[in-house]
Amino acid sequence: MAAISVKNLSKSFRLYQKEPGLSGSIKSLFHRKFTETKAVDNISFDINEGELVGFIGPNGAGKTTTLKILSGLLHPTSGQASVLGFVPWQRKQAFQRQFALVMGQKNQLWWDLPAQESFLLNKEIYEISDSQYKKTISKLSRMLEIEDLLKIPVRKLSLGQRMKAELVCALLHSPKVLLLDEPSIGLDVIAQEKMRQFVKNYNQEFNSTIILTSHYMGDVLRLCRRVIVLNEGEIIFDGPLEKISAKYSKEKLFKIQLESQIPKEEFEKLGKVGQYELPLVTITIPRNEATEKASLILDKFPISDLTIEEPAIEDIIRHFFERKK
Repeated sequence: MAAISVKNLSKSFRLYQKEPGLSGSIKSLFHRKFTETKAVDNISFDINEGELVGFIGPNGAGKTTTLKILSGLLHPTSGQASVLGFVPWQRKQAFQRQFALVMGQKNQLWWDLPAQESFLLNKEIYEISDSQYKKTISKLSRMLEIEDLLKIPVRKLSLGQRMKAELVCALLHSPKVLLLDEPSIGLDVIAQEKMRQFVKNYNQEFNSTIILTSHYMGDVLRLCRRVIVLNEGEIIFDGPLEKISAKYSKEKLFKIQLESQIPKEEFEKLGKVGQYELPLVTITIPRNEATEKASLILDKFPISDLTIEEPAIEDIIRHFFERKK
């Protein structure tokens, strides 16, 4: 059985629209106008135990709304969802003990108190034994390198240190399902890398099922073999990360090492020239012309090396969403 199963899930929000000015306010007392926005539109997917799946898409694609439904914070408009065999929005105690939701822009730690005080509160909420609590705190704080920070008031911690403490707090009860919504947002490059490494290690060591949303493609590229791409509430891709290129990229990137100088105009006849700093030339060529153009380049030009690459995945996704605007 899948750890997470979603079938034809939809969520709509009813938004109030008010006309400007005093007259608009008076009219709204008697007649209100509403519009309906679909945040999630009939999506279906299954995630197996131990999978680490990336949710990617532009702002407003429906990623956070989906996570809030799976955590029980929101009721769907229609459709079904099951997490560890539970219906999330029924909020049964047995379910709440087995998942955690971490949102990069939300805090669960007490601002003026040391992080360990918030940890103790969660210990009582989840009825964690003293021995298990000490064992978990020791292990997580060591993995995240914050052993010396637990007694410092949260307001004096850096953003990266706070996010690490937030993770410890969320993982005290050893959840089987972990929903991470932008966990590395606002972090510097070093803190991002440490956060990625922790998520990877936690997934491997505890076989936890993890959904990760992030605007940083580095998070997804480093951690997720499978991605679910959402746009305007719909799933437009669900599968291995490497197959995104075959589905959405219409071009190949040629990198050519020249043995002697060739005018730039000659390469512009073949495709879109990017870098032209001899001896290296890069050209973007339509995918369906790649074989033909490769033969032409090998026959016509004095080259020492030719490599054909897929465009960077983050570029493919960015260009796709730009075309959708």
